[in-house]
Amino acid sequence: MARKDPKDLTVEEKLKALFQLQTTLSQIDEKRALRGELPLEVEDLENEVEGLSVRLDRIVKDIEDYTTAVKQRTADIEEAKANLERYNKQLNEVRNNREYDTLTKEIEFTSLEIDLCNKKIREAEQRINDRKNDKERVEELINDRERDLEDKRGELDEIMQETREEEDILKAKAKDLEQKIETRLLQSFKRIRKNARNGLGIVYVQRDACGGCFNKIPPQRQLDVKMHKKIIVCEHCGRILIDPELAGVKVDVVSTEKPKRKRSARSKKEE
Repeated sequence: MARKDPKDLTVEEKLKALFQLQTTLSQIDEKRALRGELPLEVEDLENEVEGLSVRLDRIVKDIEDYTTAVKQRTADIEEAKANLERYNKQLNEVRNNREYDTLTKEIEFTSLEIDLCNKKIREAEQRINDRKNDKERVEELINDRERDLEDKRGELDEIMQETREEEDILKAKAKDLEQKIETRLLQSFKRIRKNARNGLGIVYVQRDACGGCFNKIPPQRQLDVKMHKKIIVCEHCGRILIDPELAGVKVDVVSTEKPKRKRSARSKKEE
């Protein structure tokens, strides 16, 4: 049998389909609520581990850079020492004061350069030690977070495994129901549901009030809801309204008849 075009459905049929979809989506929400904050906790831990890994890479890079700098400074010292030895030899062979002054300045400059290189090496070695300590702390922190992440993932997988089959069935049912509802109405319903705190996009009238925000609904509007002639929304919260009977909900009828007043004994006596 060919499926009826959603546009050809009566308002009553549209409301029934919407309420069935709402019920199915609410059941899916309940399954997801069982997971609690676990998905967010897992995501936070994953982001933290990723951030710590980036930090660790940066520390390792710093250690490599400082180590390279130490090697370069050491090579500079060796070269300066060779120059210093050469200048000292030349100092014994000078022929005038001008050459002597020039060599003396070169020796002094080279000695200062060696001292500066040694100072830079000490600073770099200190930074290497500091960064190595940072590296140990970050590695330990990563190990702790990875253990926490493994535990949280295990908890989440366990819960998801318990609810996955039921959730998949409900998702398939919801998808089938969505195909019965015209696109424009479905989009409006999803928008209302997204903005609603409890995820309810369509509710039935309860005790003359909206089942979503519990604000009173005027009698004429309640009558319009029961007539199923058009889609009626709550004036306060914007949710689609449906009467309890169409939703399949049995509502106890409260008698509005005023009780008869008993005639007082005094009145009878006066008669």
